[in-house]
Amino acid sequence: MTLAIALGVLMSTAAATPSLGQRMDQRIDDAAARVEQKVIACRRDIHEHPELGNREMRTAKLIADRLRELGIEVKENVAHTGVVGLLRGGKPGRVVGLRADMDALPVTEQVDLPFASKVRTTYNGQEVGVMHACGHDAHVAILLGVAEVLSGIRDQLSGTVKFLFQPAEEGAPQGEEGGAELMVKEGALENPKVDAVFGLHVTSRYPVGEIAYKPEGMMAAVDSFKIIVKGKQTHGAYPWLGVDPIVVASQIVLGLQTIPSRQVDSTLAPSVVTVGAIHGGVRNNIIPDSVEMIGTIRSLDAKMRDDIHARIKRTVENIAASAGATAELTITTGYPITYNDPTLTEKMAPTLRRVAGSSNVRVVNATLGAEDFSFFQQKVPGLFFWLGTRPKNQTAEEAASNHSPLFYVDESGLGLGVRAMAHVAVDYLRQ
Repeated sequence: MTLAIALGVLMSTAAATPSLGQRMDQRIDDAAARVEQKVIACRRDIHEHPELGNREMRTAKLIADRLRELGIEVKENVAHTGVVGLLRGGKPGRVVGLRADMDALPVTEQVDLPFASKVRTTYNGQEVGVMHACGHDAHVAILLGVAEVLSGIRDQLSGTVKFLFQPAEEGAPQGEEGGAELMVKEGALENPKVDAVFGLHVTSRYPVGEIAYKPEGMMAAVDSFKIIVKGKQTHGAYPWLGVDPIVVASQIVLGLQTIPSRQVDSTLAPSVVTVGAIHGGVRNNIIPDSVEMIGTIRSLDAKMRDDIHARIKRTVENIAASAGATAELTITTGYPITYNDPTLTEKMAPTLRRVAGSSNVRVVNATLGAEDFSFFQQKVPGLFFWLGTRPKNQTAEEAASNHSPLFYVDESGLGLGVRAMAHVAVDYLRQ
């Protein structure tokens, strides 16, 4: 055999032999396939037994018990009902955080499923149905599947995986703290310190098998406001003897709409100011003394967020003053912008394309919905992405949206969620 032939044989043999990284990738995919039915069964169990924010006791116990079975270190009662799991790899390296939210919504389910929720409870003093109408049941089941997959290759992991099972993403009950903000405050990203964090969200906007993301601002900052317009009560037949707060409130509603449409640069980022409720008066012939309005502010740029707040204050107070009324404005800041770190996103995008197939991964526009995953991203670089779970025989217009009593998850997409989260974790640790 000549030297050239020998070298050719060696090169072809090397090319045919999978690398260490390829072998690990295959182990992850094989393990994900094995746990898929277990993930689906777990999701159905949680779906049938939903719990509202800061009350996820059954769900938390299920998570903690399963993590302990896998030999993962567990810390419970984080931010009330949160669970943090720690999987230490066999080799030194960085720490990656993987997050799943746990809570359901005060929604009465209308989907005809054998495991549909029939749970009812009290929410803010009112009896309500409870449903996983936003897919958090799928998030928990997926991350438990990821925990099982990664625990099976822990000896080959270069670093540590921290599993963040988070309560109250939809908001804590009145008068309570909760969610990602409280988890961060209680040190969930410390000891050991998380270097990067990843999360996903199921959605009916994209078909099963697809993944979508956006670098930088992907979801909006959300703030709430309350306005109390105070006029002067009088008979409805003699409005000139008083100050009509209903008319003033109507002018304020219209004035607020000019802020996103006429006063801020809409080419920089979209924004919305929405009045969701108006309450005032008790009778058709009495002009009331006051009117209360509540609403939401959505924005995708931090400076614009502050500017909109200032413009709302000016608009509300000046319109009221022009009519001889007064107005009290209270703005309560909520979730920050869900901001995907550009460098981290660029590094991990090839992993998403490899896992789902390039044709099934898309970069999408930002949405004015909000996510408290943003509190984690304020502390460490993070990447949040959409996992399509819409049945392929439905269009986005036909499918019920998240938060609908008809929201439906095509469970054939959960396996891709397990693979995507497992692979981004491993690829991040070995980069």
